[in-house]
Amino acid sequence: DEQFAGKDVLDLGCGSGVLGIAAALAGARHVSCVDYDPQAVWASEQNARRNGVSDVVSAAEAASPTGFEADIVIANILAGILQRLADELVSVVRPGGHLVLTGILEEQADEVRAAYAAAGVRIMPAAAREGWVRMEGTKA
Repeated sequence: DEQFAGKDVLDLGCGSGVLGIAAALAGARHVSCVDYDPQAVWASEQNARRNGVSDVVSAAEAASPTGFEADIVIANILAGILQRLADELVSVVRPGGHLVLTGILEEQADEVRAAYAAAGVRIMPAAAREGWVRMEGTKA
């Protein structure tokens, strides 16, 4: 997938690392898998090794994206946390970079979109599936 080719990716709330590993397999230059749960960090490292991408994927324990910088930021976390982290998340996306937000319930989508608009990112119309929403935006 050329969307990821040569790009630096941050997977915040990485869980087992599946999204970050998929980005690495799609040609990302570097992927930072970040989660506040040390078990998730461990699982991401193990899964990166199993998938042969541990040279591209690094995993770190952190509760926020502060200190990272990426062309593509993927965040699969609860809507309330996404709203609270809006300014921080937008600040780590490089100009022209993309933000992908998942794990949002349909009824929370407008509030999340408003938080990211206030932080300076226009979120495109959401893709909904079985009550869950994926939102994407590009940083100016």
